[in-house]
Amino acid sequence: MAKSVDKSAFFAAVKAEYGDIKTITRQQLVHLYDNCDVSYPTWLVKDESRRIGRGVYTLDDSGVTAQTVAKSAKVVKRAKNVIAASEIASEVPVAPNTAIAVANQEDLNMAALHTSEAITLVPSKAKGYVPFGHFSDVRMIIKSGKFYPTYVTGLSGNGKTMMIEQICAQEGRELVRANITKETDEDDLIGGFRLIDGKTVWQNGPVIVAMERGAILLLDEVDLGDAKLMCLQPVLEGKPIYLKKINRVITPAAGFNILATANTKGKGSDDGRFIGTNVMNEAFLERFSITFEQEYPPLKTEAKILNNVLQASGIEDKDFADKLVNWADMIRKAFYDGAVSDIISTRRLVHICEAFAIFGRDREKAIKLCLNRFDVDTKNGFMDLYLKLDETVNPQPVKTEEAAVSDAEIAF
Repeated sequence: MAKSVDKSAFFAAVKAEYGDIKTITRQQLVHLYDNCDVSYPTWLVKDESRRIGRGVYTLDDSGVTAQTVAKSAKVVKRAKNVIAASEIASEVPVAPNTAIAVANQEDLNMAALHTSEAITLVPSKAKGYVPFGHFSDVRMIIKSGKFYPTYVTGLSGNGKTMMIEQICAQEGRELVRANITKETDEDDLIGGFRLIDGKTVWQNGPVIVAMERGAILLLDEVDLGDAKLMCLQPVLEGKPIYLKKINRVITPAAGFNILATANTKGKGSDDGRFIGTNVMNEAFLERFSITFEQEYPPLKTEAKILNNVLQASGIEDKDFADKLVNWADMIRKAFYDGAVSDIISTRRLVHICEAFAIFGRDREKAIKLCLNRFDVDTKNGFMDLYLKLDETVNPQPVKTEEAAVSDAEIAF
């Protein structure tokens, strides 16, 4: 149901929540939007005559005098987390319609994020998600609200990123995800100038967005980055960061924290399985307080995950889920013993279940399609192993050329 945009409804909500107040803060406006049946009052925050301070607005319809506005501008100018913002406003245009990247138009930003079609940075809850591993520990860190940089490492496809996303979803915490590559630099992370509508404007990067909003910053696949990530040193210490290009200092808001995921511990990959990962700067790694080593889920947990995936497609097939889990477990043990060079991840098992639902519940076809990413020998070896575990799958033998000729003669 759409929220009321009636001004009288807004003032009624203000009175019900805060009594007969004469001014209101941006935080209070957000609270009203989140908890009352009213839209975010863009008509209020865009009215310069109502702004009497940084993030503070008057509710008096008579407005304020020009002198008061001028006086408040001086107060805004000296706000502790902005250095002379008003002095650079005319020199540094900002993107007015970018909800994730406005540099010095916070009010416009908040208005864009709190409309009837609000953009939210809180991840959606995944139906059927099953917590496992270090879920509860990471959740405690995020719930604490403390700044405590955390590094999560583990093999591919074992739910590192999804764990963090779902914790934020359950806790109602905003999450800003930055996917790191070897090309990622300061401009990508901190922000830079962009050409928008023929004008050069400044846009905040994901790091600044997360800092200003008190959100969780997720540096995904951080071990793919290189020395350019050293620009984050002050941020990883929980300190303010100076944006030299626009002469601003950004102080992290309460609740801001950094979590990083990676397939390695920042020492590179000797076996070549995670090509592109780098040996990371020790000073950078030292700024992460703790490291969690994420394993694949236990067999029962993994079976529950697969059953939930199947049930989401209206399928009940516990036998198939159990066989997939046992099959993957055997391959993983062989991988850890060095007998095979590839592994079946939880993500790969989920892909198989989804293919099973799409392609007419054909077990063999679903598995083969999802194994095609491996080389021929590995694919055939994995498939042969599964066929030994599942008596319900009867693949047709590949006929030799002589057998095919014989069949043709019989048919003739």
